[in-house]
Amino acid sequence: MEVPKNITRIIQTYFVIAYLVLAFGWWSVLLYTKNEDAFLAKKELLMIVKVAEGEISGPEEIEAMPEYIALKKEYNTQEWMIGGEILVLIVILSIGLIMIQKSYNKEIEAANQRRNFLLSITHELKSPIASIRLVLDTIKKRVLKPEQKAKLVAGGLTETERLHQLVNNLLLSARLDAVYEPNREMVDLSQVLEEQTETLERKHPHAQIRLDLQEDIPLMMGDRIGITSVLVNLLENAIKYAGGPPNILIVLRWEKQQILLDIADQGIGISDKEKKKIFNKFYRVGSEDTRRTKGTGLGLYIVKQVVQGHQGTIRVKDNIPKGTVFSITFPAKQRKTANGTTVFGTAME
Repeated sequence: MEVPKNITRIIQTYFVIAYLVLAFGWWSVLLYTKNEDAFLAKKELLMIVKVAEGEISGPEEIEAMPEYIALKKEYNTQEWMIGGEILVLIVILSIGLIMIQKSYNKEIEAANQRRNFLLSITHELKSPIASIRLVLDTIKKRVLKPEQKAKLVAGGLTETERLHQLVNNLLLSARLDAVYEPNREMVDLSQVLEEQTETLERKHPHAQIRLDLQEDIPLMMGDRIGITSVLVNLLENAIKYAGGPPNILIVLRWEKQQILLDIADQGIGISDKEKKKIFNKFYRVGSEDTRRTKGTGLGLYIVKQVVQGHQGTIRVKDNIPKGTVFSITFPAKQRKTANGTTVFGTAME
């Protein structure tokens, strides 16, 4: 079996570090030994000189001499220097090992996410294509009653919309990987929310979606496609991870020169540990409940990037008593256009 290149690089790196540790350990022992030999030689020479000059009569008196005390101090200083260098090297190597391990873990995690993405995107593409093909084959080969044909066409349109949304997410994700520049146009957030809610209620008749929209909210200058993608992804996630009949509340407000949008569900919730990761590209929550759901791990990544592209912020918090709330804030300044239309002039202008 072929060993992956990243594993080989890690093994080679650890081998080099191990060699450096052993080599430096050997040189440290050698330095200690040579330092001690030099000290003993200098001590012996000093003793010979002092006996010849008649200042001492034997070896036992040498330790009281000022010259010996200075020599001993110099020897101790060199020992501390060698020990300090060893300690610094140990610290540097430890930091290096920690960084290598973190880099390795990130690389493995990224590789797993890419592999999972390829698997999920393959399934996400094949499933609607197969459904649409089945609908077309059925209509072509069989004589159907009007109600049967209408039901099949409705199902095919649903799968087509699903495929369309997936392709849009992929294209938008590719744009976000480069420099995302929102297409500026006047967007009625209330209208977009109402449209997407109607679409989702037709697609998911069992879902209960409530709208709490402040009246007379001015238009927003922003990227309609990007903002629509944000709303669709958040609402689809709220339905997907409901853990039962979906119950969603959407609140839109204009306060203190800010657009405030809350999308609250009563689903399975998100742990504090997962909250830090859910906006990463290709990341999917790792619980058993979510692993059985469809998805590519691009939705929340797109949401955060589009929101930030509009100079906004997004926060995720727990709903009470259960579920999740996604809170989006767009900083904006209310103004009027040349034709008298009131809009939100955001920092992207």
